[in-house]
Amino acid sequence: MHRVWTSRFGRKSLTGRLVDYFTFYPWAFFVLFRILRNGDVVVAKTDPPLISIPVWIAVWLRGAVLVNWLQDLFPEVAAALGVRAARGIPGLLLAWMRDQTLKAATVNVVLGSRMAAAIRRRGISDEQVVVVPNWADGELIRPLLTEPNPLRLEWHLTGKFVVGYSGNLGRAHEFGTILRAAELLRNDHDIVFLFIGQGHQHAWLQAEVARRRLNNVVFKPYQPRERLRISLTLPDVHLISLLPEMEGYVVPSKFYGIAAAGCPVAFIGASDGELAEVIQRFQCGVVIKPCHSEELVSFLRELRDAPVLRADFGRRIRIAFEENYDRKHAILTWQMLIGRFKTKT
Repeated sequence: MHRVWTSRFGRKSLTGRLVDYFTFYPWAFFVLFRILRNGDVVVAKTDPPLISIPVWIAVWLRGAVLVNWLQDLFPEVAAALGVRAARGIPGLLLAWMRDQTLKAATVNVVLGSRMAAAIRRRGISDEQVVVVPNWADGELIRPLLTEPNPLRLEWHLTGKFVVGYSGNLGRAHEFGTILRAAELLRNDHDIVFLFIGQGHQHAWLQAEVARRRLNNVVFKPYQPRERLRISLTLPDVHLISLLPEMEGYVVPSKFYGIAAAGCPVAFIGASDGELAEVIQRFQCGVVIKPCHSEELVSFLRELRDAPVLRADFGRRIRIAFEENYDRKHAILTWQMLIGRFKTKT
């Protein structure tokens, strides 16, 4: 592990985050150039965005092998979120530079079929694209089948039907539908909405909850890794949201921990999106279009009143996880992938 210097403005502002990125790039290039040897395999993983550009230069100079691991597509994500610097001529230039690194790579690993299609449309050949979904640790995170969840007592949620959202409260996620559902359910006193995490929209969400006087919404911070087993298994149903314009550029990684926990899921986003297809294929939850809060309310009430249905959804999502998204599957795929490149070099 080689640590490099960067500024430390953090995630509180977009400008500070960009400064952090662009102070990281030159130092990362310098260290990589110094340690690389001919034939080495370098995996350039986003985030940060466009890291493949300095990595590609170092790889080319040293005669190494480049593997891009794309967690999202930049600048498309930024442009879809309204960042002006990612649109127009600057956006086209950034996309062109990024595309050169995709074409130069031996392979580009993406998270799903829609992301694969998006980079193929940029002129990347089929042979250079491999789909490897993200994953969770199925040994660390398992369904709590018998023992009570201690967080229910600690957070005063005993006897409640808990609707959970766990993870980044970021710009790419849609929360208006959830807030409206919480409003419609404010008199269902046994239903509680629980947000675990932080992010760009955290302060706005708290302000909206206060403005709307929603006493059925609770906020908790990110939980340490050793508590994920109980924090992810606490909700009776998990919420995941994604702006429809993000499809093909982002895949919500929180799904895999939820699947490991064996919890049903309600996805708010595009009905023809990556995650929607997974949920529909494995019949482990429901897909709801943004702004259709009444449908979300109906589903939550149905799930609250039908423990057998809830258990069936949970069983199906855990089976889907074990067969497709457990860490051991991804590690095996990566071992084969890297081994193939090392053999070639």
